[in-house]
Amino acid sequence: MVQIHPVQAVPVNSGVGEVKSSSYVTTEQESFTIWMRSLVYHSKGCTVFDSKGNLLYRVDNYDSKSCGEVYLMDLYGEVLFEFQQRFGLFRSCEGCNSTGTRFRLRKNFKISPRGSSSSYKVVMESCKDDQQSCYKIVNHGSVFTIEDGSGRLMAEVKRKQSNNINGLDFGEDVLTMVVEPQVDHSFIMGIVIAYGLLKCKL
Repeated sequence: MVQIHPVQAVPVNSGVGEVKSSSYVTTEQESFTIWMRSLVYHSKGCTVFDSKGNLLYRVDNYDSKSCGEVYLMDLYGEVLFEFQQRFGLFRSCEGCNSTGTRFRLRKNFKISPRGSSSSYKVVMESCKDDQQSCYKIVNHGSVFTIEDGSGRLMAEVKRKQSNNINGLDFGEDVLTMVVEPQVDHSFIMGIVIAYGLLKCKL
């Protein structure tokens, strides 16, 4: 039977962060499997596994129109991020957590050459300089990356494929997320969930 999560463990050393210690920041590159399905029957959402196949994050969205509040939780059900969509001339999604981290995700409406990748901007509430404060999602078709304001790669998300010779495709609702070292993967998941809401995937 095909498993949707990785079976090979990746060594990690938790508790090391860029600013302060966090169980969500490691010194090693980490791989996660995102299953765009909720474990709760008759609800939208997603389930996230770590490289060992352990449940790490989950989202259960009981609103069929995805208009209400949506929560990113850990495996114990503790809320890590709360999301609200804003509808208007420029649709956006706002996320916040219990520590006061707040961000807003919206599409970048800059005119770009035909055939180039589309992008979304993530602006932190505490930032005064929009150019230095924001993160960016760059969509390359079936792959999208998350970069910081200087263009440094923070994470990459793409459709999951098996590692065998045939390269079995697990479908559009199973994704692989690779997070770079010294990056808070709970924050990255927050950005991914906000992006999924704007794309009507949750």
